[in-house]
Amino acid sequence: MTTIHADGVVERAGDQHVIRFQRRFNHPVERVWRALTTPQELLNWWGDVTIDLVPGGDFTVRWLNTDERGNSFTMHATITALEPPRLLQTSGDGHGVLRWELRPDGDATVLTFSSTLDLPGDFRTLAPTGWHLHLDALAAVLDGGSVDLVQIPGWERIHQAYVAKLSSPS
Repeated sequence: MTTIHADGVVERAGDQHVIRFQRRFNHPVERVWRALTTPQELLNWWGDVTIDLVPGGDFTVRWLNTDERGNSFTMHATITALEPPRLLQTSGDGHGVLRWELRPDGDATVLTFSSTLDLPGDFRTLAPTGWHLHLDALAAVLDGGSVDLVQIPGWERIHQAYVAKLSSPS
């Protein structure tokens, strides 16, 4: 069994928490940018997205997986910072401020992702697990693969890695 590296970090920032990841993708910045900003590409690794790619534009995501009652989560956000192909930031319900920063690294791209939000105790391990899985899905899609965004294989193993990592209170 492969060991899960829980690479997400959760830090306090005043009254809020910041979930942060840094991932390297073996693709140029322009390719990663398209995956972050094109509805059809977002559908492959995150969810059903409506996006108006301008400052102040709408950024709405409907997750494809559902809870035990069949409800899916929808995030309604606004684009608060936009510097193509380097920076996309949104602010909205559910996940607070999402910031996607891209930096070239030779022929590859380093993505720094953060989510700044009120993070109730129950979600302290769930939220980083979800982002970990979506970033893994982004990597798979960029590499030409596909992912199951409904059944979400591996959820429990990754969640347990974050439970172990974040077990001390902050």
